[in-house]
Amino acid sequence: MFGLIDRLSRPLLRALDPEDAHALTLKALRLMPMARAPAAPADPAEIAVRAFGLNFPNPVGIAAGFDKNAVVPDALLRLGFGFVEVGTVTPRAQAGNRRPRIFRVEADRAAINRLGFNNEGAAAVLARLADRARHGGVVGVNIGANRDSTDRAEDYVRLIDTFAAVASYFTVNVSSPNTPGLRDLQQAWALDELLGRVLDAREKARRRVGATPVLLKIAPDLTLSDLDDVVGVARKHRVDGMIVSNTTVARPASLRDRATAKEQGGLSGKPLFKLSTRMLAETFVRAEGAFPLIGVGGIDSGPAAIAKIKAGATLIQAYTGFVYRGLGLLTEIKSDLAAALRRGHRNSLAEMVGVDAAEMTAESWPG
Repeated sequence: MFGLIDRLSRPLLRALDPEDAHALTLKALRLMPMARAPAAPADPAEIAVRAFGLNFPNPVGIAAGFDKNAVVPDALLRLGFGFVEVGTVTPRAQAGNRRPRIFRVEADRAAINRLGFNNEGAAAVLARLADRARHGGVVGVNIGANRDSTDRAEDYVRLIDTFAAVASYFTVNVSSPNTPGLRDLQQAWALDELLGRVLDAREKARRRVGATPVLLKIAPDLTLSDLDDVVGVARKHRVDGMIVSNTTVARPASLRDRATAKEQGGLSGKPLFKLSTRMLAETFVRAEGAFPLIGVGGIDSGPAAIAKIKAGATLIQAYTGFVYRGLGLLTEIKSDLAAALRRGHRNSLAEMVGVDAAEMTAESWPG
């Protein structure tokens, strides 16, 4: 039912301001009688994935930023997503940057945002996640620091303690371009301290609620030397995984809508695909199997999803692709993944992960 509404409403939503359209979509999902609506068909067993000690019915997740305040995770799971990542959540509520702060780049199937971690704060999100905990499904929590924090590492520590009982996993977000200075936490010395404190907090919480996987989300704009350091620190601290990547501050020369491209913020969508996929392959080669990766950035088709997996992704996430393609993209990706396994006579997606990564790292750098 929601698929039909999605197809019919997309032209209307595209006529609205992007942030208003997003709010209306969340409201529709929240008001849908999901308990009475039929769930998405069961996924083929061969596209199920086990990673970070968790079981995923399929590898396709909705990226952080769509459901910042954990309003509709169960509706999204019922629609067929393999997992949902809520947030970014900060300890205290904050308004984010002034509007307008989301811009569609229609000609390029892209978007630019400078939201600035707008969210209702940890207490509100915790209440919602606690209420839905019995429902099951994989719901990760993307955590970040308040803009005015005097100890950003302490913000992450507090959030680990706050959400440990209700999060399927944590994503430590140090890669948003819209909080001044946040990306500095990707520098080796700062990241070393941050991950040390975060994982100490996770170990303390383990005594109460068991282990919760901790993932690190990085920017696509790192130099390869910086990436060496980041992966080295991640391996040193034995993080459970990495997410590659967040939005980019770069503006590819191929962009057709040069006027909108001048807006400040992170670029997502189709133009991010080549850069983020190359960074994914580079990370896969450096990780050497130490932990699984989630591939994000520019996934707008089944072939794009397959390319991410072959570049090194065990799981994938999308957001902007669904803005332009709707829920049909989710069905297409899952169908194409199952078909790719049959064509390759493979028994699971794990057999595809990273098969093209080394070859990709030898190619010229994407422009």
